[in-house]
Amino acid sequence: MSDERRLQVLRAIVQDYVSTSEPVGSKALLERHQLGVSAATVRNDMAALEEDGLIAAPHTSAGRIPTDAGYRLYVDKLSQIKPLSRAERNAIEAFLVRSVDLDDVISRTVRLLSSLTGQAAVVQYPSLNAAKVRHVELVPRSADRLSLIVILSTGQVEQRVIDLGRTMTEAESDELIHQLRAGLNDRSAGLRRAVAAGALRDWAAGLAEDSSDARVTVVEAVAAALAEEREDRVVLGGTANLVRSSDFALSLGPLLDALEEHVVLLRLLTQEGIEPTEGVAVRIGTENAISGLTGTSIVTTAYDAGSLASLGVLGPTRMDYPSTMAAVRAVARYVADILEN
Repeated sequence: MSDERRLQVLRAIVQDYVSTSEPVGSKALLERHQLGVSAATVRNDMAALEEDGLIAAPHTSAGRIPTDAGYRLYVDKLSQIKPLSRAERNAIEAFLVRSVDLDDVISRTVRLLSSLTGQAAVVQYPSLNAAKVRHVELVPRSADRLSLIVILSTGQVEQRVIDLGRTMTEAESDELIHQLRAGLNDRSAGLRRAVAAGALRDWAAGLAEDSSDARVTVVEAVAAALAEEREDRVVLGGTANLVRSSDFALSLGPLLDALEEHVVLLRLLTQEGIEPTEGVAVRIGTENAISGLTGTSIVTTAYDAGSLASLGVLGPTRMDYPSTMAAVRAVARYVADILEN
């Protein structure tokens, strides 16, 4: 049996099983696919594939279904991900472009991915810890307080109240802001939050020997705000698709329990060790080390929105991998473009 024909038979079995959810026999393969060989040859090829652990018989039926290893070989041998149609791309763009802010972008992305793929969707917010500072602004709030506004490369805006520790006139407050505005931005813009915090602390140390200097108080407060560690956020949607899937009849409980854990969702998006195809990583069945998810496949990719984040979908191993991979890749590109503009 040639390797190419073996792959052709495996590909046909995967496609038919994904489409019908029924074990695939040699007769069905010959009827549905132009394999160009006899029934005996197909049976021999299927026997060899089964011996290699790429397909298996789920019961006494003559039909076979792909194993995790079979799906893996099928995905690895995809020469390229078929792009979405122009109509599909236009629909994605039209849906996402109506977003009003970052939260709306993430919410729409989860719904879009779930709808396009028929799976559960997971989307990570752009990481605040890895974000860069775009602009720092100070605004008078009261006689003894300033409002701090930090705009990040992800488009997110953070606000804090800075206690000056003293009362100032309006003129003194305006002068203080005038003295600090340029220096704050010169030392932080374009830097990651933690790096910018260090630069501002160094500046504060050299501003004045008098620690009661209001400039020192403000700069140290800005540095402290930038240095805060922020928990990465993840949004899950489309779990109803999992409930409706017959593939999870016996394992739905543990699966849903696992997906309730925030840390599990983050691990889904950040697992390493799988070589991506055109930027899209696919983890199949037992390749997922997370308890409760060994019967699933997870398709993920990264998107750049001022800091790297990831998105993807989760569903049964009996998944339309080419279409799912194409949808995940396309949505990620549109999300990155929208957040960048």
